[in-house]
Amino acid sequence: MAEKDNKHEHCCLEQHNHKELIESVSMDMPEEEVLYDLAELFKVFGDTTRIKILYTLFESEMCVCDIAEVLNMTQSAISHQLKVLKQAKLVKNRRDGKQIIYSLDDGHIANIITMGIEHIME
Repeated sequence: MAEKDNKHEHCCLEQHNHKELIESVSMDMPEEEVLYDLAELFKVFGDTTRIKILYTLFESEMCVCDIAEVLNMTQSAISHQLKVLKQAKLVKNRRDGKQIIYSLDDGHIANIITMGIEHIME
């Protein structure tokens, strides 16, 4: 019987509207396209390998072969994931002689990683 009660746990027991609150939240809601892009961004964070790469780059900028060594993976696998991360504007690269060095695209990415780690460690 307790299981049946849990089905309605997230429902209002009485039907009522808080018009001012609803209007305020509705006005602050980002456009549909922005929310779609945000959901796509978080999908990129949904892969453990990409999270490992981001964390590695959070610690230091690196070339593909160094990232592969740290993560004990092939350079090909790392390159594939770096392409996804670059398309999502989470990493950037620069040429240093014959090497391409990868780093986090900006400070926002470091903040997202830091906040995510803090959240799961609570």
